[in-house]
Amino acid sequence: MNSSYPSTLLENAVNELARLPGIGRKTALRLALYLLRQEEEKVDHFAEALLKMRREITYCSVCHNISDRPLCSICADSSRDSSLICVVENVKEVMAIEKTVQFRGLYHVLGGIISPIDGIGPSDLEINSLEERVKAGEIREVILALSATMEGDTTNFYIYRRLQRYPVRVSIIARGVSIGDEIEYADEVTLGRSILNRTPFDESYKLMSK
Repeated sequence: MNSSYPSTLLENAVNELARLPGIGRKTALRLALYLLRQEEEKVDHFAEALLKMRREITYCSVCHNISDRPLCSICADSSRDSSLICVVENVKEVMAIEKTVQFRGLYHVLGGIISPIDGIGPSDLEINSLEERVKAGEIREVILALSATMEGDTTNFYIYRRLQRYPVRVSIIARGVSIGDEIEYADEVTLGRSILNRTPFDESYKLMSK
């Protein structure tokens, strides 16, 4: 088989690196050659860190955030307000909101948003476990902090309808995060203000429906 690579081992490494998001074949080759120039011990540590992460990292049994233990450090922190839950799409949003230092409640990671085009429905997300947390009666407010996209708004509305039967306040972050924006890319000041200036979901929904 003809190949521009002088080594099949190098080509295999490039093929695997190129699978990473945002990494093209030129960048993959540059990374592979960089690793090849490093001391073997350094490359072993690099590979070991990736394998250890993949094999040992787990998900919090309460909020579904990634964790090294069954209960994540946020849920285990007794200084956090356990009556306040911020609902996010994935782990990246938890990290983005934590950087704002404006939120001291707990989180609930859905693991995605409702997207019929992608074949993702409510049963594919951690919505049932969210309802169970609210049903327990210790939650006073649920903040919906999903991206301001059509899929995000659809998910917001579905969750709002599911939680209507319970005596809990459902709010949504202020639209300081522009329509169509992803939460993880919002700057810390804007995101922090959006959380602090959250509004009741029913009021927000009425405005969006007009």
